[in-house]
Amino acid sequence: MIPGEVMAAPGELVLNEGAPVTTLMVANTGDRPVQVGSHYHFYETNPALDFDREAARGLRLDIAPGTAVRFEPGQSREVNLIPIGGARKIYGFNQKVMGAL
Repeated sequence: MIPGEVMAAPGELVLNEGAPVTTLMVANTGDRPVQVGSHYHFYETNPALDFDREAARGLRLDIAPGTAVRFEPGQSREVNLIPIGGARKIYGFNQKVMGAL
């Protein structure tokens, strides 16, 4: 072994396996890019993003941890969302939900 070497197990890692997926169309109606991180409560994202917010309550992006999705001005795209895990309590973000989901 070489110091700092990463020895990964063989095979592929499947992210969020078995989580129910909600697909929503999202449009950036603003004049600035909007970036949303992997674990951000999607319901509480920038108001320039136009989508069914109630359908996104308690959900986050179905992407790898530590990554993000960027929405350019005028851009529309579909995103996949999965439930926020753990105790299902939300605090912070834009303070639209402060407690249990």
